[in-house]
Amino acid sequence: MAAAVALDKSRSARQRGRMKPRTPRLAVRALILDQDRLLMVNAYGGGVSDLWCAPGGGVNLGTSLPENLIREVYEETGLRITVGVPVLVNEFHAPEHGFHQVDVYFRCQIVSGALDTAWRDPEGIVTERRFFTRPQMAGIRYKPDSLPEAAWGGDMLYDPLELIVR
Repeated sequence: MAAAVALDKSRSARQRGRMKPRTPRLAVRALILDQDRLLMVNAYGGGVSDLWCAPGGGVNLGTSLPENLIREVYEETGLRITVGVPVLVNEFHAPEHGFHQVDVYFRCQIVSGALDTAWRDPEGIVTERRFFTRPQMAGIRYKPDSLPEAAWGGDMLYDPLELIVR
């Protein structure tokens, strides 16, 4: 009975706007291999971390996952891509902040463009973009841990919920 009352109070508080339920943020990321090298970008702006990740970002409502990915990759790298099949679903969170993100990684191909140090991400987050060979990946910090397996492997992967890192 007490649990039912607590649940009812929780619903009432949300309905009155005091507590907003949070849903996971959905993002898309590109696994782009060129000459057997994986394209990576800095994960955080302002030099706060040496962490690398695949290019991509948040999904806008009303736009398909591939359309979002094409936009994000262009903004971050200046490259035009085609989007292939999904190969990895990764989840991460920061429980202390109520943050939870689900990333869907797709195999992608470069259609046009080249990396240019003069390129500027309009959001100012991505300031470094670079290709890494699989052996070079061992010398850098990156997330998710399953990234090399997803990029150079052949199976669809699911990387369960992990804590966010900087």
